[in-house]
Amino acid sequence: MPIPRKPRIVIIGCGFGGLEAARALHAADVDITLVDRTNHHLFQPLLYQVATAGLSAPAIAAPVRHLFRRQRNVTTLLGEAASVDAAGRRVRLTDGSELPYDHLVVAAGATHSYFGRDDWAPLAPGLKTLADAFEIRRRVLLAFEAAEKEEDPEAREAWLTFVVIGAGPTGVEMAGTLAEIARRTLPGEFRRIDPARARILLVEGGPRVLQAMPESLSASAQKQLERLGVEVAVAARVVAIDAHGLQVQPPGDATPYRIASRCVIWAAGVAASPLGRQLADATGAPADRAGRVLVEPDLSLPGHPEVSVIGDLAAAHSHLPGHEPRPVPGVSPAAKQMGRTAAGNILLRIAGRPTQPFRYRDYGNLATIGRNSAVVDLWTPWRRIRFSGWFAWVFWLFAHIYFLIGFRNRLVVLIDWASAYWSEQRYARVVTGIDPRATDN
Repeated sequence: MPIPRKPRIVIIGCGFGGLEAARALHAADVDITLVDRTNHHLFQPLLYQVATAGLSAPAIAAPVRHLFRRQRNVTTLLGEAASVDAAGRRVRLTDGSELPYDHLVVAAGATHSYFGRDDWAPLAPGLKTLADAFEIRRRVLLAFEAAEKEEDPEAREAWLTFVVIGAGPTGVEMAGTLAEIARRTLPGEFRRIDPARARILLVEGGPRVLQAMPESLSASAQKQLERLGVEVAVAARVVAIDAHGLQVQPPGDATPYRIASRCVIWAAGVAASPLGRQLADATGAPADRAGRVLVEPDLSLPGHPEVSVIGDLAAAHSHLPGHEPRPVPGVSPAAKQMGRTAAGNILLRIAGRPTQPFRYRDYGNLATIGRNSAVVDLWTPWRRIRFSGWFAWVFWLFAHIYFLIGFRNRLVVLIDWASAYWSEQRYARVVTGIDPRATDN
């Protein structure tokens, strides 16, 4: 008599959601194939630290194979999913190979959204991958080098003008750190320029920075940014970007103005992975304007209970008892909770039992602005706590160290941050590339 085949589970993506789903199935009698286009899990909340030379890449990344070396029911593959054949229950990879599945978890994540202006991408890189972080770090550091060699004062000022577009957590953290680099790290290292005279501009199309936070914390964050020397422009919409600067539309019918800058960083928009749109077309599932797939309460696709979509790719709602369904934010805690829910529902389906709706527990939001500056909006079982300043900064530090993957990464980051705090130096300032004046950024 043949031995029954174990259920085959394919997980696409090893971000927070995919990683958590695989871990939650560690004791299950199943065969899991985890496929990702990179060989590492990336702790994205600290990616801006790599982009600004505060941390090296290995400090916030961990090899996927190492993470699952002891979980015998997981096979990891380096590859990129091209499409999903929902009818045939197969995932097609870009190399032409196929992965059959009984249950599929799609956690392919998100990419940059330039709101229909994809031609801006080479001019204003976003921050989603290590490659993005390396490119931003290269552009920032080489801008100072180009300014040191520049004879023309106007051209030098453009090299020393850094613009961050988008004032969500990534944009705020990036702008604050750029100000610290210019005012604390680099002074004394150049002879013909004063890095502290660099302009750091944060441009936000909405009415305030950190719009997901309460207005009081948003106002506190802006004040802390301005104390660091960041110029904040809210209700200001970017209408054009070129190799030498950008054009900004202020509120109302005011005349657009131009900012001359040779280093523009994009932190304004997020769109779901293109795989989400393909999956929606293949299954008939609806998708929103950002390309996220609308899922059932249990995170499965309508008409395809064997397919779960989680993380930034899912337009999901939290279904708490006694409350109206609420949209789930695209943050790492939500992705991790979705991963656990999707894994639990797969086991329930295998056992022939009803699945459970996704219930998101919101622990709050936090963002750092710079040295000794942060804002925290924390939900506790008893009450909501909001605070900012030095205590918020310490809370932010230890929260991020706690959630890093692996003891080594926690130790390295703690040592690096302690060293940077006391020395005010950033030692991951190694870049490669040609003379930045020889080509347009």
